[in-house]
Amino acid sequence: MRIYTKTGDDGTTGLLYGGRISKADPAAEAYGSIDEAVAALGLARALAGPGDLHDLILRLQRELFVVAADLATNPDERARLTAGVSLTTPGMVEALEALIDAQVAARPLPEEFIVPGANPASAALDLARTLARRAERRTVELRESGGTVNPDALQYLNRLSDTLFVLARQAAGGDEAPSRGR
Repeated sequence: MRIYTKTGDDGTTGLLYGGRISKADPAAEAYGSIDEAVAALGLARALAGPGDLHDLILRLQRELFVVAADLATNPDERARLTAGVSLTTPGMVEALEALIDAQVAARPLPEEFIVPGANPASAALDLARTLARRAERRTVELRESGGTVNPDALQYLNRLSDTLFVLARQAAGGDEAPSRGR
């Protein structure tokens, strides 16, 4: 099996359930940005090592595949999507909110901006957070250009960046530099 298909040599990419769009289309930008966040989370997961954080990051990576599929679907074929598999759901957003609340209850947030980089895992989570924010911006751009965007996908991306912020603080263990020197 070859990895190359040559179908994208003309600058287009395929949509889930058929159709092709430009690789520069706002939809491709949105789900491509999600792919970047998934890869950064892979680095964070590798750096976190075995344990609860590792497993949680893997769950988030898998959920991002759902969000990406949601955005990469031919708009005329959205009825074919499956909740939680290729369609982002309100429950996915609610689960992130519960996770954020539990994390903040366990470790209150810093009262000032922090400089990322307390350790490799927290730095990788902060990098993933910035990429999740970019994916959110690209998804808004897709919606504003007239593209089909599931509101739950947009909410998920917004909550994900918040989730990654609190997970980065957890991974840092409280030993973080404030944004202003003392």
